[in-house]
Amino acid sequence: MNTLPAEKIHVYFVPGLAASPKIFEYIELPSDQFEVHHLDWFLPPSDADLKEYARIMAEQVTHESPVLIGVSFGGMLVQEMAQFLKVRKLIVISSIKCRDEMPRRLWVARYTNLHRLLPTGAIQNLETLTRFAFGDTVRKRLKLYERYLGMRNKDYLDWALDAIVQWERETPEPGLIHIHGDQDAVFPISHLGSCLRVKGGTHTMIIHRYKWFNERLPAIILQEGGSI
Repeated sequence: MNTLPAEKIHVYFVPGLAASPKIFEYIELPSDQFEVHHLDWFLPPSDADLKEYARIMAEQVTHESPVLIGVSFGGMLVQEMAQFLKVRKLIVISSIKCRDEMPRRLWVARYTNLHRLLPTGAIQNLETLTRFAFGDTVRKRLKLYERYLGMRNKDYLDWALDAIVQWERETPEPGLIHIHGDQDAVFPISHLGSCLRVKGGTHTMIIHRYKWFNERLPAIILQEGGSI
């Protein structure tokens, strides 16, 4: 008696602020169970807020009951995308679940607009900055940015920074899974509610701790029930 193969679970990954889908280049899910899709940033339409941007991005999800996985700012975006989709599971990595988890500097920016003074145009000249970098640590960091940054448009960066600072989500999305490194300097774990902690994980652990994710993500996706 022939049996039909089990339908694959479609998993959509969204990278962090200005990052390209290359940040997921080492993530591997069993191909007999999962089909992986990568979503990329695009320039926001004029006057679009994060919710409108999420609605447009959600149109690129073409499969029913998808799993959405977002990193950092991408984690904030997938939570908004979930308002327009019926998702199987929602997972955020190195991100926050609501505005109460924002670190203090983001609250300061929210009420002072200091983030609008950042020289976002400099990101267009990473190659030049790399050549003139002083010190191995700075040079290595710029090389990392040069490899993984996909969106270097100043208008996008200005919009994205404002969207982060002005995020209005008051409560976490029900059933959301939150994976976070205990050494994350961007979103310190001390500000967060419940999450699945990765010992020694930093804000870029999706790249540097990919083995942890390859070993555990399939089970996390398949498990039934509650939030983490």
